[in-house]
Amino acid sequence: VSRDFLPRGSGIVTRRPLVLQLITAKTEYAEFLHCKGRKFTDFDEVRQEIEVETDRITGVNKGISSIPINLRIYSPHVLSLTLIDLPGITKVPVGDQPPDIEQQIRDMIMQFIARENCLILAVTPANTDLANSDALKLAKEVDPQGLRTIGVITKLDLMDEGTDAREILENKLLPLRRGYIGVINRSQKDIEGKKDIKAALLAERKFFLSHPAYRHMADRMGTPYLQKVLNQQLTNHIRDTLPAFRSKLQSQLLSIEHEVEVYKNFRPEDPTRKTKALLQMVQQFSVDFEKRIEGSGDQVDTLELSGGAKINRIFHERFPFELVKMEFNEKELRREISYAIKNIHGIRQVLPCLFTPDMAFEAIVKKQIVKLKGPCLKSVDLVMQELINTVKKCTKKLATYPRLCEETERIVAGYIREREEKTKDQVLLLIDIQVSYINTNHEDFIGFANAQQRSSQVNKSAVGNQVIRKGWLTINNIGIMKGGSKEYWFVLTAESLSWYKDDEEKEKKYMLPLDNLKVRDVEKSFMSSKHIFALFNTEQRNVYKDYRFLELACDSQEEVDSWKASLLRAGVYPDKSSLERQVETIRNLVDSYMSIINKCIRDLIPKTIMHLMINNVKEFINAELLAHLYSSEDQNTLMEESAEQAQRRDEMLRMYQALKEALAIIGDISTSTVSTPAPPPVDDSWLQQARRSPPPSPSTQRRPTLNNPPTRPLSGRGPAPAIPSPGPQSGAPPVPFRPGPLPPFPSAGEALGGPPQVPSRPSRAPPSIPR
Repeated sequence: VSRDFLPRGSGIVTRRPLVLQLITAKTEYAEFLHCKGRKFTDFDEVRQEIEVETDRITGVNKGISSIPINLRIYSPHVLSLTLIDLPGITKVPVGDQPPDIEQQIRDMIMQFIARENCLILAVTPANTDLANSDALKLAKEVDPQGLRTIGVITKLDLMDEGTDAREILENKLLPLRRGYIGVINRSQKDIEGKKDIKAALLAERKFFLSHPAYRHMADRMGTPYLQKVLNQQLTNHIRDTLPAFRSKLQSQLLSIEHEVEVYKNFRPEDPTRKTKALLQMVQQFSVDFEKRIEGSGDQVDTLELSGGAKINRIFHERFPFELVKMEFNEKELRREISYAIKNIHGIRQVLPCLFTPDMAFEAIVKKQIVKLKGPCLKSVDLVMQELINTVKKCTKKLATYPRLCEETERIVAGYIREREEKTKDQVLLLIDIQVSYINTNHEDFIGFANAQQRSSQVNKSAVGNQVIRKGWLTINNIGIMKGGSKEYWFVLTAESLSWYKDDEEKEKKYMLPLDNLKVRDVEKSFMSSKHIFALFNTEQRNVYKDYRFLELACDSQEEVDSWKASLLRAGVYPDKSSLERQVETIRNLVDSYMSIINKCIRDLIPKTIMHLMINNVKEFINAELLAHLYSSEDQNTLMEESAEQAQRRDEMLRMYQALKEALAIIGDISTSTVSTPAPPPVDDSWLQQARRSPPPSPSTQRRPTLNNPPTRPLSGRGPAPAIPSPGPQSGAPPVPFRPGPLPPFPSAGEALGGPPQVPSRPSRAPPSIPR
């Protein structure tokens, strides 16, 4: 940046990430994201602001935080770059730092360098062991191919006398795919002495030009060259990522295209804008409502039934189900019919031949018809609720204008409830009409004369010849000498009653046809605990052999009733008084007439709801909704936009324009940007082996082993030629070797064939005695 603004000091100084955006501009100033609108022209104030903002989050006692500080610097002396200054790895916590400070800083660094669009500047001092560089190790983890990593070597002027980093900078010692660049920073003394950065850059240039180990590559060293390399690498990276980036931008543009279409014609200065918008909104609401009811909408719900489909289900599934659910309690219904017959006859005893069931029939039928009011009214409620739900879904498109949305929903929902009341009145009227006149001349009605006969035929045909019941019964009226008065296994079918010796049904005793049979109760004898009923023939014939009656006994009255019900299913009716025959006749008449009523109601109720509610609501929305809206509130109040909607519109339009501009810029970049090919891969296996056997640094005192002697005499100046590595197993690259006395044999604790060592001060290396 050519400006001194970063805090310097001992220990950990960078305690928050600094996102530094360099922007080429005609004037020079700085801006912080947390100080919007304030321009810094004094870079001492920039340094102070960084220190204050760091302390504000982390405290003043060496605490750290991953929340970045964002700084923009506009200057004619910079190339457009964005750099993120991250803290170095701290091994031991100090001050307010937590015990896991190393892991926290590592996680913070990984959060940034793991991104594929990030170039990694791995900075390592020349006077430390390069193979132990934390920066290089972390970079290798996220960039194993080395395409995003650039090595930077600092403190070249602080290396021990007689050593240099030539082979590192030539990318021969510990090679990186993109190589290394050396820089010379100001010393702490220079900083305290307020040494000018321009003077520091000149001194850096002079150092590389005058140093014998670096002058041959001086044009590829120094801060200005690093700046150019970074800019070129960033350009390459942008060029490589352009196709994917263009696709992403195009998909984003398409995703908001439809939504932005609504806003494109927005003209806030147009005096007729609100009137047009109101008309369009009401028209759109009307179209959406009709589409949802008729089922031709462009937004089809795939998760649940709604609108017209749900109403159709109410008409043809839910309403018929509610009618069927009203099953008669057979016992209760027969009891009601019995009371009705008795109450109609009053004090008079009516002979069977004089029986007229019309009054009892009408009384029972009317009571059953009235019960239909519940399911009919419930269907009206269900349709009303679905219409209101449909209105709510349609008003979502009016959310741009909250008052319009609220008023539309209120007016239409209120009208639906009005129609609901009128529809319910009409439904009740339909039921009352059915109650008012019982049409016994209906073509589908079975008639009084056929009721008894048809009932018998219906029972027979319904049951077929299947087995109706099995069980133990005692034949009560046959003497012991003739094999009676003992239990047999009885099997009742629709056509016969058979009994067997036992329940294995192997030995059949007799089979009695059911034609012309009836059943009657027999009074329980004083001495017997059995409950008895008898079968007899209506044509005065013998039932079994020479017996007119077949008396059957059970242990309980419930069992007798159960057998009588089973015999009734088989067409064997009780022969009490004529009352039971009358009850059965009316019961069949009620069934016949109620099936006619149900068929009529199932047809009329949906038609009534459709006419009085659904079609009426559609006509109201089309013809009267706009007038009701005009009369409810002032147009300006009605068409006021919500603040959120106005903000959203502005953001969407801004995003739309930004995406279009970005695509245009990408088109220019892809045609005008000059990129350089990536360098070929290098052997970077030393990075993986760094923890097990760290390779040497030029500044570290080492000694070569005897089995790897120098191949030729050593010169007095400059780095020595590389010594061959011991073998492929060690993986150590060649290292420079300085002249000096030969060391003795290696000690017993040292393995032969290890990597060669480099003495930093050859003339002072003391000889050691082998043990």
